[in-house]
Amino acid sequence: MTGHIRRRGERSWEIKFDLGTDPATGKRQTRYRSFKGTKREAEAELVKLKAGANRGEYIESQKLNVEEFLERWKNEWARSNLSAKTFESYSQLLTRHVAPRIGHRQIQKLNAADVMGLYSKLAVEGRAQRSEHSKPSGLSPRSISLIHRILHRAFGHAQRWGIIATNPVALAEPPRAEEKEIEILTEDQVWLVLKALKGKPIYSLAVMGLGTGMRRGEMLALRWSDVDLGRNSGARVRVERSLEQTKAGLRFKSPKTRHGRRQIALPLSIVEELRTLRTEQAKLRLSLGLGKAGADALVFQKLEGLPLNPNSVSTEWRRMVKTLKLPKVSLHAWRHTHVSQLIASGMDVLTISRRIGHASPAVTLNVYGHLFASTDDRAAAVFDAAFAGVLTDQVQTRTK
Repeated sequence: MTGHIRRRGERSWEIKFDLGTDPATGKRQTRYRSFKGTKREAEAELVKLKAGANRGEYIESQKLNVEEFLERWKNEWARSNLSAKTFESYSQLLTRHVAPRIGHRQIQKLNAADVMGLYSKLAVEGRAQRSEHSKPSGLSPRSISLIHRILHRAFGHAQRWGIIATNPVALAEPPRAEEKEIEILTEDQVWLVLKALKGKPIYSLAVMGLGTGMRRGEMLALRWSDVDLGRNSGARVRVERSLEQTKAGLRFKSPKTRHGRRQIALPLSIVEELRTLRTEQAKLRLSLGLGKAGADALVFQKLEGLPLNPNSVSTEWRRMVKTLKLPKVSLHAWRHTHVSQLIASGMDVLTISRRIGHASPAVTLNVYGHLFASTDDRAAAVFDAAFAGVLTDQVQTRTK
């Protein structure tokens, strides 16, 4: 792929490079780009443009507006690099809230003030609708912060691909999102929930979530071949995949990070629950004439062996919470409750992080750091138990 630069002014250059042959017309595709800087910087820009074109990352920038670029970014990068659920969520936010407001703006002319204007408008609309005592259709600060992260990534690619010189989103600040309070069930609430769920389809799922801290999707993707009930060693489960629900249907996916794929030691109470569940499933299959389940059979499944619908599980949980008149908590409270118990027991943050599949202990501290603060008194007691005698001897020696 050829290309060269030509001086147009003291610090301005015309970059000419070749995109190869257009498969539709058979003609050579030549592109021109203006650049301001030194000759060495212009040469580096030419190398970057040619490399991007070789990788198929070049996007025609002339008269390209924000909406057109975001569509290209979604289809040519996001679709193949994000999970289906995340891609669906990002697309919805960009289509509903970004494209109608700044989609018409030419991408090279978009600046930080335009981006801040977008955030401000979304925030004002959200406050106005909430003040009218109607269900708000505007966005919360948390949702606007998510849009900020999406745009920052998308325009970061635009900068890397040579479409824009700087990332305007990097200079904009989203509204500060309020810290979301962690949902934790008390010991009495756990007993109440398990008692009410006994005999219902999600009982075993609730026990598993409270006892292991696994995510909803991880539990629904768990297979019996992933379960070791400890006949020859400690009982544990392997987390190898997760189940997600999108508009296209259900799909199994790999964990987000390498730490998401992990082994979790099982409490004895969970082991007994899983043994009972497996026995009941085998009896049911026998009564229906279905024979022995295959090695890839799901632990939590519908009657015919198909995966449970994640949204349906959450709906059943919300119905139970309402029936029991508990504070409004999501199904994720199972996981939060498990982690809070581990922290209260004095377990170190690295072990907790590995057990629940966080990418790093920093993520765990970011979510649960305020719970670790409650163990500070215990740390002081541990120090006293270990060194109080030595310190007392030192004080007595000095006062003699």
